[in-house]
Amino acid sequence: MSIKRTRVLYLLPAVLFLNLACADKEEAITPTLQDITESVYASVTIQPDSMYQVHAAVTGILERNLAEEGQMVSAGTVLLRVTDRSPELTAQNARLRLELATTNYTGENSPLKDLAAQIRTAELTFRDDSVNFRRQEKLWSQQIGSKAAYETRELAYLRSGNQLAQLRSEYQRMENELRNQMEQARNSYASSRASSDEFTPRSTINGKVYALYKEPGEVVMPNEPLAMIGSSDTFVAEMLVDEVDVVRVKTGQTALISLDAYGDRVFEAVVFKIYPQKDERNQTFRVEAHFKAPPETLYPGLSGEANIVIARREGALTIPRSYLVGKDSVLTPDGLRKVTTGLQTLDRIEISSGLDAGSQLLNPAK
Repeated sequence: MSIKRTRVLYLLPAVLFLNLACADKEEAITPTLQDITESVYASVTIQPDSMYQVHAAVTGILERNLAEEGQMVSAGTVLLRVTDRSPELTAQNARLRLELATTNYTGENSPLKDLAAQIRTAELTFRDDSVNFRRQEKLWSQQIGSKAAYETRELAYLRSGNQLAQLRSEYQRMENELRNQMEQARNSYASSRASSDEFTPRSTINGKVYALYKEPGEVVMPNEPLAMIGSSDTFVAEMLVDEVDVVRVKTGQTALISLDAYGDRVFEAVVFKIYPQKDERNQTFRVEAHFKAPPETLYPGLSGEANIVIARREGALTIPRSYLVGKDSVLTPDGLRKVTTGLQTLDRIEISSGLDAGSQLLNPAK
């Protein structure tokens, strides 16, 4: 046992000597002048521009899909039909009431026409009675004729005047009533039409049907998605950016996108929208970009990665990031030296001040 202990004691100085010799032989590096680009990483999902889900606002049974997946549709195209006869019958009844109200107000047999004819007759009678009364009044003023004749003419004049005023008032009242009935019928018809249209959802854009979620015969519930519509030729790169990095992202910046479906190809896009609401589930913000030159074929849901370019610098003085000690120091043969850093990538960092191209640096990890 004593012999083994002696051997261990002799080996320890030899190991220390070898370590010191390796440390003496450690090679120093110098900073490198090169272009550097700082970027923010984001995951990418491709979606059609103006994409939205078509929802039902009513309860019923899906009678049939009037469009197919992949079909091009125009704004206003009926996409599907939900079965429920009551709104259709209500709309038909409302249409009939509107037609009747319109006929009563402006038709050939409108009560207003009969009343207008009575008014014209009453105007003639009043005019005759007025002339006869004025003539009799003039004679009576000259003491010609009898008082009874004068009073008779006066009474006829007053009676025809009252009759004319009454007919005109009745005409105004009836006109207002019939006009209001027609407007109410028109509003009722428009309301029933709107309710009926809820059973036949339409596309609001010119685009493509990307998905149909229901089969004929299935129950449809209010606000349940029935189809997905979007642009057929314009796609958006939806990027999820970590909350730590999103404050450095600005509209107009370039995003370098690689898609799993296109291997090593890289596509340029421009950031055009940053959504201010954070997704609490994954602590990210949604950022959208348009391709400068999109891939030949795109489908909703294609995934990939992106680097959003935050800043570029040409001919920057850089060192490996592993050579930075803490946040603002490097190790030189003379000891630690303070530096000012600039742009950063995954493996390199810009040194703005504190070093020059000939400075000697040691790896602090060794």
